[in-house]
Amino acid sequence: MALRFKRCFGSGTAKFGVTGGNRQAITVHMTEDLITTVEGKAARLRLNRPKALHALTAAMCEAAIEALLAWRENPAVEVVLIDHAEGRGFCAGGDIRMLAESGATDGVKAREFFHTEYRLNHLLFTYAKSTVAFMDGITMGGGVGLSLPCKYRVATEHTRFAMPETGIGLFPDVGGGWYLSRLPGRAGQFLALTGARIDGAECLALGLATHYLSSEALEEVKAKIAADPQSIEAILDEASVEPPEARIMGNLEKIDRLFASDRYEDILAALAADGSEWAQKELATLHTKSPQTCKVSLYLLAQGARQTDFAEEMVVEYRVGAHVVQRHDFLEGVRAVIVDKDNDPKWNPATAEDVSDHLIDQIFAPLNADEEWTPLSF
Repeated sequence: MALRFKRCFGSGTAKFGVTGGNRQAITVHMTEDLITTVEGKAARLRLNRPKALHALTAAMCEAAIEALLAWRENPAVEVVLIDHAEGRGFCAGGDIRMLAESGATDGVKAREFFHTEYRLNHLLFTYAKSTVAFMDGITMGGGVGLSLPCKYRVATEHTRFAMPETGIGLFPDVGGGWYLSRLPGRAGQFLALTGARIDGAECLALGLATHYLSSEALEEVKAKIAADPQSIEAILDEASVEPPEARIMGNLEKIDRLFASDRYEDILAALAADGSEWAQKELATLHTKSPQTCKVSLYLLAQGARQTDFAEEMVVEYRVGAHVVQRHDFLEGVRAVIVDKDNDPKWNPATAEDVSDHLIDQIFAPLNADEEWTPLSF
């Protein structure tokens, strides 16, 4: 059944007919950066910032929360599909420039963004209805936070997954401490520290994705799910194709051995002593990252592995985000990588040895009681 929509601009709500034998109303809520639709028995959350690779803003997070809460109470909605409307990225992350501009002043807007985004992450993690994320394209940072809470996570040949935050003095948030710490062996620590990009086949092999489909099959699959949400798994299984070789699996032995320690200095020393071409390449990569946030990331994953409540993980990550966003390394990392693009950040502290345990304790310290992160209350 073909669906025909007019190109949407601005905001508002419209109803469109379905062309074909059966006619039904499809409610579409349109904003500049987010499109929410109900088609058949499926609600769709569609990111719509193609020029920014669909990076999330606070307004997008707020609108997504509003839609998800409404769909949760709507008996006609049986499944939520999350994808992007156009362009090559699923979601490249969050509004980094805004975070840095806020962090350079009082940090209020940055904290507000984190608070809202983490509520969205937690809402998806605890959502009672089935959710399906289509990770078709760049899936980084905030895109990881949208996709990994979903029950079904579809990778394709276009998927490029990464948590590259240590390269800008940030850390793998949006639940990164929870998800990455639960990957096989030390793969999560490797991804968190190096910011390595992996493809759809690697996502499937590591369990980050539940299915691997050709991107050409996605629209047909979405239509089938909307028509029969009770058969989601069978529909995805039937449409799945054999992925290419997952390259990271051939490196897991080295990753487990050389990234074995939760002490960053030990990892650097192990890579330096190994002498292999692979180890030297990864060591060179780590030397471009913020030593401060590499240590933060390792500590976060060590804590995250012990967490039993995702909300508690969000509390910890919000504390870290609230502190890190106003520290030198984040502001310097954004300057070097995103603003000036000289890719030559001057980290402070400059070495792993100079990042003291006391500094890490400060970054993970609790906030005032009235400033802590809280989930949505129902």
